[in-house]
Amino acid sequence: MDTCINKIRELSLKLLEENEVKKVIGFAEGTIPMATSPVTITRKQDVEKLVFNSTCGLNLANYIRNQKDKIAVIAKGCDTRNIVTHIVENQVQREKLYIIGVPCNGMIDKSKIESLFEDEIIEFSEDGGKLNVKSSLKEEKLNKSDYLRKNCRLCMHKNPVIYDVLAGDLVEEQNFDNPYPDVDEIEAMNSETKWQHFEDLTKNCIRCYACRNACPICYCPTCFVDESGPQWVGKGQDKTDVNTFHFLRAFHCAGRCTDCGACVEACPMDINVRDFTRKLNKDSFEMFGWEAGLDIARRPPLDVYSPNDPDDFIK
Repeated sequence: MDTCINKIRELSLKLLEENEVKKVIGFAEGTIPMATSPVTITRKQDVEKLVFNSTCGLNLANYIRNQKDKIAVIAKGCDTRNIVTHIVENQVQREKLYIIGVPCNGMIDKSKIESLFEDEIIEFSEDGGKLNVKSSLKEEKLNKSDYLRKNCRLCMHKNPVIYDVLAGDLVEEQNFDNPYPDVDEIEAMNSETKWQHFEDLTKNCIRCYACRNACPICYCPTCFVDESGPQWVGKGQDKTDVNTFHFLRAFHCAGRCTDCGACVEACPMDINVRDFTRKLNKDSFEMFGWEAGLDIARRPPLDVYSPNDPDDFIK
């Protein structure tokens, strides 16, 4: 990991020195253990702030739009897939991006690690596949593979799909006979159990919209929940309005979601927001052979029409 960080800093310094980019978007250490935060570097002396580790779970593609000058961005596999979607949907021009690709071995599930401790974590470090976590009461040495986020466990695109330069060696990709076992579990439920699953999923939602704000493909000029003429969704905590927000947002992401997990990472109530989008990802894959953000020359399946589109649903 240190080699990767050094390479990121070296590349960023060179880009700023040669004035090839005006800024570098990456990650910096946060103010508490197990936390990193997005950062914009514009000065050469600040490149030492750049880091990359298993806590860099947010998707930096969220920060590349509306830039006047050419920028550099540090991007893992899911970030680059969202960058492809941004380019395809005309949100950013490829020539205005310098992509520093980072092969990724997965992000950690911070909530799962925190549940091991009764008190506050005061130290966190990692060494290869090992995590060292310490509180005032105890210290744990953990295998990173046991504490990966759920989306990272099923990720089949760890390596950047588009980049100008790599900050590390490519890693081995995962292949699964069934990449959607979580969706199969929900599909196997009867209607009542299935509905209760989603009712339970949203019962603690506080409508903070952190999932929407962290999502790199939620960039409508005005979100449907903010419309007032007409008003599509109420502003309070009525359960119908809460469910409407989650279901409509999920359908808006259909064929575009890369399962980066930024929504889950951002949720303060630990809601597995992915349960809303994973079924749509599976349908896109099975019906259209489509995974979002892999091909810069193709538009999402719901964005185009083909006479061969599945139409069995038409009665």
